Amino acid sequence: MTVYRATSSGEATAVDVVVIGAGQAGLSAAYHLRRRGFEPYEGFVVLDADSAPGGAWAHRSPSLRMATVHGFHDLPDFELPAPDPTAPAREVVPGYFAAYEARHALPVVRPVRVQAVRPLPRSEAGEGRLLIETDAGRWSARALINATGTWTRPFLPRYPGHFAGRQLHYVDYRGPEDFAGQRVVVVGGGASAIQVLSEVAEVAETLWVTRTPPVYHDGPFTPEVGRAVVAKVEERVRQGLPVASVVSVTGLGPSVAYRRAEALGALDRHPMFDRLTEHGVAWGEREHAADTIIWATGFRPEIAHLAPLGLRNPGGGIQLDGTRAVADPRIHLVGYGPSASTVGANRAGRAAVNAIVELLGEPSGARVPAHP
Repeated sequence: MTVYRATSSGEATAVDVVVIGAGQAGLSAAYHLRRRGFEPYEGFVVLDADSAPGGAWAHRSPSLRMATVHGFHDLPDFELPAPDPTAPAREVVPGYFAAYEARHALPVVRPVRVQAVRPLPRSEAGEGRLLIETDAGRWSARALINATGTWTRPFLPRYPGHFAGRQLHYVDYRGPEDFAGQRVVVVGGGASAIQVLSEVAEVAETLWVTRTPPVYHDGPFTPEVGRAVVAKVEERVRQGLPVASVVSVTGLGPSVAYRRAEALGALDRHPMFDRLTEHGVAWGEREHAADTIIWATGFRPEIAHLAPLGLRNPGGGIQLDGTRAVADPRIHLVGYGPSASTVGANRAGRAAVNAIVELLGEPSGARVPAHP
């Protein structure tokens, strides 16, 4: 096995395309780069911050089982073998990703943390390249696919007051055992909050709080519904506005976790409290005592390393045309905005590679990756 490293100083290792992140979106993009003829390590490389395959799935709560996963779609050209519904998602999905990387011989280099992406001055030939600075050396590329997701940037809203009990974000939630016999306030209107309620309500007294009334989705999630949902989120990124989550538009459907939480009587939603108190939360003069507050309040895109490129517009977001950054056509964001779901990530990976081929030209020897 060849060990591939960029130089730690001096000239950067040059490739055509760098992919940042080896989650669902990054692996999909890597597959399509190979399919279109980009050679591993020479034509493209995938830089991943984790020490092993799995992306965000490797960090999920051990209590999240495959039966309660809020939707999962196979990567291209390799189906996820039917898992045991009781198996932890944090074991099943990383194992699947590892098998996928091996099956398609994808050039994933890890652990590599990208610190900054900068534009390089144009060469004498007029080519403008990008410099990718990392804790493991430097790469340069003609195009970049950013697939860093959101897991590393949990969003924790600020509320006035001080709470003397325990507070944690969903990113640090590890199952209901720690909350047995407690009074737990769960904040958030998405699938993560429903998962927490479906588990913690079995062992504790729970109170569900959301900033706005939850959106419910009745009936099957048809392709037509899916396209309408993606269109709503896509319109925001097309305008350069901060992204909204796909789940916030899809609504809460009749999932296993939802039905369990409903059976436990945990879905009596309350409006957002005004402030924190020493012993709980309060609405005006009314106070609710609590031992723990779990903030299932979502995540923000991990894109700080792209700041030197100046992609953000006055609206606060990065304006996209499909996956392409309008401010710099060399940059593509996948797993961002409308593609921040497993099925959306797959499609975005393919779309980004198609656009890059249009920009850079078709590599010679394009082929479908060989595998056993």
